[in-house]
Amino acid sequence: MNILYFHQHFSTPKGSTGIRSYGMAKRLLHHGHNVTMVCGTYGGGETGLDSAFVSGKREGIVEGIRVIEFDLAYSNSDGFLKRSMTFVKFALKSIGLAFTEKYDVLFATTTPLTAGIPGIFARWLRGKPFVFEVRDLWPELPKEMGVIKNPIVLGLMSFLEWASYRSAHRCIGLSPGIVEGIKKRGVEASKIAMVPNGCDLSIFSQPSEPWRPERVKDTDLMAIFTGTHGMANGLDAVLDSASELKKRGREDIKLVLVGQGKLKQELEKRALELNLSNVVFHAPVNKERLSGLMASADIGMQVLANIPAFYFGTSPNKFFDYISAGLPVINNYPGWLAGMIEEKQCGFAVEPENSIAFADALEKAAEQRDSLVLMGKNARQLAESQFDRSLLADTWVEWVTHVKTPKMVSAEVKDEKTL
Repeated sequence: MNILYFHQHFSTPKGSTGIRSYGMAKRLLHHGHNVTMVCGTYGGGETGLDSAFVSGKREGIVEGIRVIEFDLAYSNSDGFLKRSMTFVKFALKSIGLAFTEKYDVLFATTTPLTAGIPGIFARWLRGKPFVFEVRDLWPELPKEMGVIKNPIVLGLMSFLEWASYRSAHRCIGLSPGIVEGIKKRGVEASKIAMVPNGCDLSIFSQPSEPWRPERVKDTDLMAIFTGTHGMANGLDAVLDSASELKKRGREDIKLVLVGQGKLKQELEKRALELNLSNVVFHAPVNKERLSGLMASADIGMQVLANIPAFYFGTSPNKFFDYISAGLPVINNYPGWLAGMIEEKQCGFAVEPENSIAFADALEKAAEQRDSLVLMGKNARQLAESQFDRSLLADTWVEWVTHVKTPKMVSAEVKDEKTL
């Protein structure tokens, strides 16, 4: 079967961003399918292509995946208007491929929400099976965050969300809240599957050489955050906790923030103003280097802004990387991840916007290293038992490749009657 796969932010493990689509594409190949991956150029990502762009695109075979990359650069540091224009341009170029490529199923994954546009055209104008994967609920999240306030823009996004969900023959949600959000738009439960982000156990089972950033001693408790430094991530909460730890004289607890994003410079400036010598900023690293960093870390920080839509409506890559590496997790918002952490005893779940509770948890981790080791073992067991990427990918492949349009079902019924 030929799968036309749209993910604007696709990356291989050589990049420093999420690799869910890479993992799913590789699993499709494992099961004998062909994959054409359509993407743009993502800051921190690595598509595997290095040839020159010709007429705005380049293509090639990357580890068996046919990759088509548009010359559309995107970065989380870009302004809202620039990002919006990049999304629209990618969607328009994608429509052309939806009409000209030969494929059996069109699959599209967010973000952005405009990823669903080629699927809408493929469904209604070519009669092709369309599967839509939802990683975040839009426009609910930007509306709650206050990022988008214009009622016209929100209305258009709401319509696109509805059209994408209702056009898809099947949907995939990455968390319980996302699945419920899709249902609320009128999609039957039988057409929705939950396939959360997964754990790349092979990468973290054999990590590269363990390493720590400068200023972090071997004897320090090293807590790491690996991800985007943006509005959604609420990293001021980490700085607040670092300030509290500094007041307590706990210079032996280092908070390491690895990544990039629109707010990174502001965060660095604030840390400097507060003289937070216990906070270390580091540039993004690829998965291989990340595995070595995590092998040397003591605890992972799962931090988000206090937005209720996040509680059950996200499936963050960093959480699954942490538990893959056998790291305990400190989480600062309620929801399905906090519930798992408490149930499986693999870390600490603290209430939002409570720097004292966050600092207390880190102090407890530093003072009870034996308990921390046990939490790490529980984290790894959770990763292996519930979130092994290869097992989740098999479920995903089954759901995507067995989608049927009404026309296909009617043809099968007709064939059965003929027999």
